[in-house]
Amino acid sequence: MKTYLITGGAGFIGSNFIHYMLKKYKDIKIINLDKLTYAGNLENLKSVGNNENYNFVQGDICDRDLVSSLFEKYDIDYVVNFAAESHVDRSILDPKTFVKTNVLGTVNLLDVAKKAWESKEGFKSYKKYVQVSTDEVYGSLGETGYFTETTPIDSHSPYSSSKASADLMVKSYFDTYKMPINITRCSNNYGPYQFPEKLIPLIINNCLKGKALPVYGDGMNIRDWLYVEDHCKAIDMVINSGSVGEVYNIGGHNERTNLHIIKTIINYLHENVDTSINESLITFVEDRKGHDRRYGIDPTKIKEELGWYPETKFEDGIKMTIKWYLENKDWMDNVTSGDYQKYYDKMYN
Repeated sequence: MKTYLITGGAGFIGSNFIHYMLKKYKDIKIINLDKLTYAGNLENLKSVGNNENYNFVQGDICDRDLVSSLFEKYDIDYVVNFAAESHVDRSILDPKTFVKTNVLGTVNLLDVAKKAWESKEGFKSYKKYVQVSTDEVYGSLGETGYFTETTPIDSHSPYSSSKASADLMVKSYFDTYKMPINITRCSNNYGPYQFPEKLIPLIINNCLKGKALPVYGDGMNIRDWLYVEDHCKAIDMVINSGSVGEVYNIGGHNERTNLHIIKTIINYLHENVDTSINESLITFVEDRKGHDRRYGIDPTKIKEELGWYPETKFEDGIKMTIKWYLENKDWMDNVTSGDYQKYYDKMYN
């Protein structure tokens, strides 16, 4: 039975990954380490809480004693690091928090795993550390071209710079110590359980409450959208079949402008929920500082080496996502209370 240490597993992508893995495999054990900050929510994992193959531990990836104790208690085979401060706007307000979690936390995980897995003969077989990163480390694209694994890192925000720094530390553990690692860099994810500071759940929530829909700049910034379950499948493939030391880009081939995303959500809700929801809610606001214009990923490497491809068309995925939020309004109301509302008012009002 393989044991996975999933960090940040109560967050958006991490919780979806845990659901995916427990559904697919009956002979694995998952230890979910999450600090439960504002974006971590155990409601995301309510349905697996009593699964005998799943254990939750509340704690910080920066806590060396805690992380070491988990390696001592469990025979950890894989570390999959989702834990991160991940919102660009928050990083502009508070860069130090992002450096602590995203950089120092990653180094702590690497160091403890190295100590547990390394011997005089080298690293134990069937062990691997997987760093879940982002396409934002590459910076911004022009109107043409795509990010590949050899695109130079050129991060622009404190968030993306902290992720780039973490990636380089992970790479250094392979280059220096030959530690078995992989780095995955994904495009924008969407789907269930996403904290509503992110574009898609933010727009859905505001539409349903008749609030203004804040659009940065001219709304023509382009992102490549990836349905979260497709991302989970890719990470699973990288864990099991990815060549040690390699980076894999994971993209959805679904480039859309922010304004297109917003209008798609408005149109669906107007037709299926409330005809008063319309484009008059759109409110253009001052552009984000250092706002990258376009991201686009070339996932050729993971397709050719591992056989992965994005199965969910955006037109289908966005409908499934909207329906999930409509069916889980209690979840939305729960996570948009308290800290989130104060943050929203500070950013957009």
